[in-house]
Amino acid sequence: MSSATAIVGVSAFGALAVTSGAPASAETTAPQAAARPAPATAAPLAPTTDRITSALASAKPRVTSGLSTTQAPFTGGTQVTVTGERLDRLTQVTVGGSPAPIVATAANQLTFTVPATADSVRGDVAVVFADAAGTPAQVTVTDASSAVASVASAGDPANVTAVTDTTPAGADALVLTYTSDPAIDAQIAYVLAYWSSYNSAEFPVISGYDCANFASQSLLARGWTMDAGWSLDLGTGSMTPSWASSTALRDYLRTRTDRATELTDAQRGQVKVGDIAQFDWDDSGDRDHTAVVTRVDRTATGTKVWVGGHTKDADYWDVDQAIATGGGSVSYFSIS
Repeated sequence: MSSATAIVGVSAFGALAVTSGAPASAETTAPQAAARPAPATAAPLAPTTDRITSALASAKPRVTSGLSTTQAPFTGGTQVTVTGERLDRLTQVTVGGSPAPIVATAANQLTFTVPATADSVRGDVAVVFADAAGTPAQVTVTDASSAVASVASAGDPANVTAVTDTTPAGADALVLTYTSDPAIDAQIAYVLAYWSSYNSAEFPVISGYDCANFASQSLLARGWTMDAGWSLDLGTGSMTPSWASSTALRDYLRTRTDRATELTDAQRGQVKVGDIAQFDWDDSGDRDHTAVVTRVDRTATGTKVWVGGHTKDADYWDVDQAIATGGGSVSYFSIS
């Protein structure tokens, strides 16, 4: 049959096209659509969020204020605060090389407790803040906050604007000044004045066991006031058992948690000058001797303690030596 066969195709514009004239017997194939140009591909979005997250993660903690107080007694216990950025990443504070417990921490604020130091330490020491890896935080002090507290406490706020922090920008540490404690200074001065030359003009002497009596006198010199449980009548010489007996003094101090904290010898690292040391020579559970801590040395190998007192008249008696020669054990009361 010679009739023409229509071929249906698709034009380049997508319209149907009809072509005639091809023989009926010819094999026909639908023509391919013309290739379309590939659409332009947009450049991939830069990972801005990832970069920001990475930058924040790599940013280091920074202290931007001075210390809330720049002076603390060598006995420790003072709480000090700093402000800054990312401070919650800090896990270590050292004062003069000694670890300082962190009390509270947040992103913009950190508070630590000044550790006790040897009684011979006075003057300026470095305060260093670091992360878990030991990397120090940057210190860029931009205000006079460390000085404001001391000026304001002096009752002269008008001078606050005249005070500036002396810590250089970019320094790795702030500076704290260890000072004396007037009460402890008075107590130790009394012990060192009368350990061998008894103050019998003012206080009675208990022959053969004057140790607790003398320790009580030192606490009086420190500023303690007598009460019903611990007292001496200077007119009559009458005294409560807690004034004159080591065991009774222990029992009294245990009730006065506002004034004293009991420590074992395993807690010797917390002992400071002016504390009370008590010896149990026969490990019977009572207390056979009482003395006053007159010196503490803290080293990398441990803490050494010396005591002064009566009966075993001494100004600096090595506690370890006392135990080695007398036997038994020693315990302490940390005095506040």
